[in-house]
Amino acid sequence: MKILIEKVTPTEIEKRSMDIISNELKKLNITLDKEQLPVIKRVIHTSADFDYANNMYFSDNVIPKAIELLKNGTCIVTDTKMAQSGINKKAAKKLGIKIYNFMSDNDIADYAAKNNTTRSAACMDKAATLKEPLIFAIGNAPTALIRLYELYKDKIFKPELIIGVPVGFVNVIQAKELIMQTDIPCIIANGRKGGSNIAAAICNALMYEIVFKKNVEI
Repeated sequence: MKILIEKVTPTEIEKRSMDIISNELKKLNITLDKEQLPVIKRVIHTSADFDYANNMYFSDNVIPKAIELLKNGTCIVTDTKMAQSGINKKAAKKLGIKIYNFMSDNDIADYAAKNNTTRSAACMDKAATLKEPLIFAIGNAPTALIRLYELYKDKIFKPELIIGVPVGFVNVIQAKELIMQTDIPCIIANGRKGGSNIAAAICNALMYEIVFKKNVEI
């Protein structure tokens, strides 16, 4: 059997992919909130998984809050190098956003061992010492979400926004539910699904809403 491969430019690939996603959503009789649509479509584009059309949780008014934070250059903390790498650096630079990840820092392993915790949780403690407004993009470690909840509950630190999409089986659902019980603005992938690529996709979708609407080339 002869397989035909189309020659398609990168720009056209993305446009056609988004059109396919829109058509598939129509076939599934899924109508999404206008503000949430760009985020959900970007997540589906990244994962090819239409379950995200139904399992994403958005706290009240979180999209305009998130966009305002990013417009003001609020920096992002990730729980993995993969999530950090997946966030569009040109878009972040246009908005004056720094992307922090502490996993490779020399002090993190020692801190985690001393406190009998994970390195991901230790990174959250380090982020809390920055004493600046922060967005957290968590795609891998439920322990990071749990630590953020503890810091909030103990009135030590409150994130401006949490993107909570860790993937896995142990304490993943519970960690997400803890965050949803707070008044912290959040975007959560319910259930076991998620990943560092999903966390990065959500960050990118939010930044693109600002950058592209301003017609800024990236």
